[in-house]
Amino acid sequence: MDVLFADRDLDRLEADPGFDMGIPEGVVRAYRKRLQVIRSAADERDLRALKSLHYEKLKGSRQHQCSMRLNDRYRLVMEVEDREHDKRVRIVGVEDYH
Repeated sequence: MDVLFADRDLDRLEADPGFDMGIPEGVVRAYRKRLQVIRSAADERDLRALKSLHYEKLKGSRQHQCSMRLNDRYRLVMEVEDREHDKRVRIVGVEDYH
């Protein structure tokens, strides 16, 4: 799937080894690994099949978004854009759920 970013910091977090956006180093490593998994996935079913990702749809006002666990505290929030033959994931943020 193609990956888009909601802002430059999220893009830079993946590409720039010295940039951490104020989040722990282990979360940054997990973020980069998750992006590799997302890019290699054909569609949402591949992400759902990997139980270790804890891929889930959000509820309420965020029902158009999904999340993946980065660690016990942080989640990667994204929106899946499903067009006919073009699957895209828009990375919205890395959020502290506690």
